[in-house]
Amino acid sequence: MKGVVISVLVVLAMVRLMVRLGEATISCEEVVNIVRPCAPYIMTGIGSSTIACCNGLDQLRKSATTTADKQQACQCAKDAAAGFPMLNEQVSASLPTLCKRHIDFPISKNINCQE
Repeated sequence: MKGVVISVLVVLAMVRLMVRLGEATISCEEVVNIVRPCAPYIMTGIGSSTIACCNGLDQLRKSATTTADKQQACQCAKDAAAGFPMLNEQVSASLPTLCKRHIDFPISKNINCQE
């Protein structure tokens, strides 16, 4: 009986740690840290994006694989962008093309992340 109770407790602990279906696994902190190297360029449009910025876009794409992750990453990027009043929307929208990286949403204050 003791073994059964321990087994049930272990299974319950594992279930609590597992990500529920449809729940994002990427955090806003991760998204902000990933796109942080892009901030100077997307605010000024001066110069060119850095390798760290472009690699960050690639990392963002790889980290946000499920629909929930993509929506969460999009909302986090949108919220972060809203905190930068000097954000150049045209420059930030062109970033994936400039970096030759594909992400599923633009870094923008005005994006609908639920689509």
